[in-house]
Amino acid sequence: MCGIVGLYLKNAELQSQLGSMFQPMLVEMSSRGPDSAGVAIYRNPVESGQTKFSLAHDVPDFSWETLETELAATLQCSVSIKTVGTHCILVTDADEAKVVRWLKNSQSAPDVLAEIRIVGSGQSIEIFKEVGPPETVYEQFNLSHASGTHMIGHTRMATESAVTTAGSHPFATGADLCLVHNGSLSNHNILRRNLEREGIRFQTENDTEVAGAYLTWKLRSGATLRQALEDGIRELDGFYTFCIGTQNGFAVVRDPIACKHAVLAETEDWVAMPQNFVQLPIYAGQKMQKFGNRNPQPFIFGVKNNGNS
Repeated sequence: MCGIVGLYLKNAELQSQLGSMFQPMLVEMSSRGPDSAGVAIYRNPVESGQTKFSLAHDVPDFSWETLETELAATLQCSVSIKTVGTHCILVTDADEAKVVRWLKNSQSAPDVLAEIRIVGSGQSIEIFKEVGPPETVYEQFNLSHASGTHMIGHTRMATESAVTTAGSHPFATGADLCLVHNGSLSNHNILRRNLEREGIRFQTENDTEVAGAYLTWKLRSGATLRQALEDGIRELDGFYTFCIGTQNGFAVVRDPIACKHAVLAETEDWVAMPQNFVQLPIYAGQKMQKFGNRNPQPFIFGVKNNGNS
């Protein structure tokens, strides 16, 4: 049993309050997942030609400046970092594939760089996750004062794998894409083996990582996000609700018989997705439109961008 939430701010004037609006939604989910917590926040898009990486290291006082210096010297690129708890947001103009290759190569080195994990990348996304109660994790990354357009979050009660930072949600599935999950997949071991044959590598035994890797593989194969989600409904066996963060919004998918509940609500100012009505950010004077079940079709919400959601 886990908790998932999503909040998209339609009203730009509220974007400076995103962190404070999202916090009670996530903390309310503590009873559904006290082991660990994580969020993806979409904010401060980088310039064209740059990539923003979310990185994690298990050593609390790790010197991210070492990474900054070595990466800039090796790839002859500009690098800027911002340390947030055990995580780091790194922005660079180097080719993304070269940065990923360099980071993966450093993981085999017998030094502190070997423990660096890439937890997300793109233009806007920043991912933070850690072991501990949701309220503590949220405060650790100073998210209550965060601004941005939207966030998705997760509180975990571990069932499929160990309680670790790497096993916490969200899991990145592509550029500016990530996934959080409540439920359980029954065919994740078979899917894992099939995806490994396609060149996908895994960091944990978590079934959610398999779902994320499945979406990554589908998108790399040329599927649109909607096609990937619709195929997932047919091929991911189990009971689940997924919330998938995108650069322009978020998508929600439930298993074909809707074993795991979710609530979608909309006002003039925001769209929210908690797992029950208690987590809705209801503010005085706002009328809500509640969406009914849309199973087995995925619900995708986002702003329009060149004709695409």
